[in-house]
Amino acid sequence: MEVFQDYAYYYNSFYKDKDYHAEAETVDKLLKKYDPKIKNIINFGCGTGKHDIELTRLGYHCHGIDMSSLMIDIAKENSALNETSIGFEVADVRNYEAKDKYDAVISLFHVVSYQNSNQDVLNTFQAARKALNTGGYFLFDAWYGPGVLSDKPSVRVKEVTDENNRLIRIARPVMHDKENIVDVNYEVLIINKENSRTQTINETHNMRYFFRPELELLLSGADFELIENIDCQTLEETGYDSWTSYFVAKAI
Repeated sequence: MEVFQDYAYYYNSFYKDKDYHAEAETVDKLLKKYDPKIKNIINFGCGTGKHDIELTRLGYHCHGIDMSSLMIDIAKENSALNETSIGFEVADVRNYEAKDKYDAVISLFHVVSYQNSNQDVLNTFQAARKALNTGGYFLFDAWYGPGVLSDKPSVRVKEVTDENNRLIRIARPVMHDKENIVDVNYEVLIINKENSRTQTINETHNMRYFFRPELELLLSGADFELIENIDCQTLEETGYDSWTSYFVAKAI
């Protein structure tokens, strides 16, 4: 699951148009729906820390973990630039042992979909459960099987620029029906604006899509009760056009 290596350097550029503030407000809305007293949050797979920064501005106390040391370095820089006090550490969500108990665990941007095997998913859920008191909440998003199979992944190209480079990312998917996994093969071209020299980065991100019954079973094995799943875009009931879904589970 070691991804975002060289790619981590360009992560912010590719997702500079991502509305982290709006997504943090959605998390805030969903958490308050179940317990308005939630304040202390740990973020499994925090990336560059932008969700944590926005949630801190909304009044939460955040701690972020990510297995990429590059991501954590960037997260610490982002936190300092935004004058927020957030703890970040390098850790694997599959075997993390929290030193404290939290009101909620969140895991966004499809971190759970990076857990390809049932054991990896179960280990992640068990680590989340250990970080919570009974009655705490676990909020995560993931690729949603009915939507993925109704609108199968296709080749996508995205082009952005940063201060020094023109960046072109080509995503070529390969589907594996027996594992419910999509290999997203990324080719990133970094073209220097000044001299046109080109560097190429190749990475494969293996993404699992899920169906509600299997997540109910895996969550129950980690002492969670799945209480809701909704479309990430509409925040309404999921359907065959829902490519991603938020899932909310309660620690029992």
